[in-house]
Amino acid sequence: MNRDLTVGKPTGVLWKFCLPLFGSIVFQQLYNIADSWVAGKFIGQNALAAVGNSYEITLIFIAFAFGCNIGCSVIVSQLFGAREYGKMKTAVYTAMLSSAVLCAFLMLVGLFCCDSLLELINTPEAVFADSKRYLDIYVWGLPFVFFYNIATGIFSALGDSKTPFVFLAASSLSNIGMDILFVKAFQMGVAGVAWATFLCQGVSCVLALMVVLLRLRKIPTAENVQLFSTQILKRFAVIAIPSILQQSFISVGNIVIQSVINRFGTDVMAGYSAAVKLNNLVITSFTTLGNGVSNFAAQNIGADKLERVKAGFSAGLKMVWALCVPLVVLYLFCGRLLMGFFLESPTELALDSGIAFLRILSPFYFVVSTKLVADGILRGAGMMRQFMIATFTDLILRVVMAFLLSGTVLGYTGIWCAWPIGWTVATVLSVAFYRGGVWNRKEGPLQAADIGEAVMN
Repeated sequence: MNRDLTVGKPTGVLWKFCLPLFGSIVFQQLYNIADSWVAGKFIGQNALAAVGNSYEITLIFIAFAFGCNIGCSVIVSQLFGAREYGKMKTAVYTAMLSSAVLCAFLMLVGLFCCDSLLELINTPEAVFADSKRYLDIYVWGLPFVFFYNIATGIFSALGDSKTPFVFLAASSLSNIGMDILFVKAFQMGVAGVAWATFLCQGVSCVLALMVVLLRLRKIPTAENVQLFSTQILKRFAVIAIPSILQQSFISVGNIVIQSVINRFGTDVMAGYSAAVKLNNLVITSFTTLGNGVSNFAAQNIGADKLERVKAGFSAGLKMVWALCVPLVVLYLFCGRLLMGFFLESPTELALDSGIAFLRILSPFYFVVSTKLVADGILRGAGMMRQFMIATFTDLILRVVMAFLLSGTVLGYTGIWCAWPIGWTVATVLSVAFYRGGVWNRKEGPLQAADIGEAVMN
């Protein structure tokens, strides 16, 4: 069901819209958590290390899909808020076609370069074969990843956060069952984990596309709808490319950090692989709630209701901080129990390294969640230059500090300390950019076509 986010009390509207989004991302993360859990419990510690090692490379591909999701979602939100339904449909078709071309290119890169990437991050010989096997299967499923992201971006842009939740819940639960079936019953090892994800994501993608296209057909349009528009492609690129670069460079940065971690051996790799899954569940949840704030901001900017943007930021902060409290307590005091969920008969080093990771990072969830809500507003307003500055500051600091601190007496613990440093500095920048946004200095009507120019002085 489509929902207009430009009417109603901002706090109530945003909470109703974002809660299903949060549920969706929990189930989305079940894909990766299920893969790691099955690999660690039913195959072995090296299999868990292989899946975690491969995961850092898959994040590069996901970065491109996520960027297309954001680009499509923001533009469609703006046009939906402005009631320009013909252009909105053209934006959807343009995003789909351009994303298909990008996906085909990435598949070629993945098929021919995965070996080089695994070598680049110092993948130990003990897990190299399994890492490559997982990646080879994953690359063939990239179209499902891309088009599912496009579909969910459209649903969110139309104010519908419940439909993606239903798809993800069914698909993620099915993935757990398929993982266990392929690994336990069919003895397929790491390949079984990859094929389970491939099949479940494929079914979810096809169903989501069918529903979103039927939904679009029911929206009446007076003007002709084009299958492709160069003008809209440029607007799409203004949002998508910085988002892709952001996610890609973060992924590259994570790969560099993974290469530093790999120097400490498979025990630390396994501990990090388990702990980072728990951390990514939190960060991705914050990011998704930030995306909800982005859709809210984009619809209201398209409708020229800028005063609602500040209310959306305030409501967004309340949501993410309410989520922070139980998670910080859980990660600080229950780290050993959580690590045991992924690792069967783990070494003491694997446990200690993962627990240290969670205890160092979790108190700073209040900080990074603030950044991600502010980033959501910046993306919704098309303030991509500011968004990129804050994001790259975080990335550069984390990579540099990981290298520097890992060479001290802190060892691998020094790598974990790099995250809070990057988060804190970047949060200060994002909040400063938000405070200088156009919603605080409105001088006249702001049309959707002008959003890309709504930047700081």
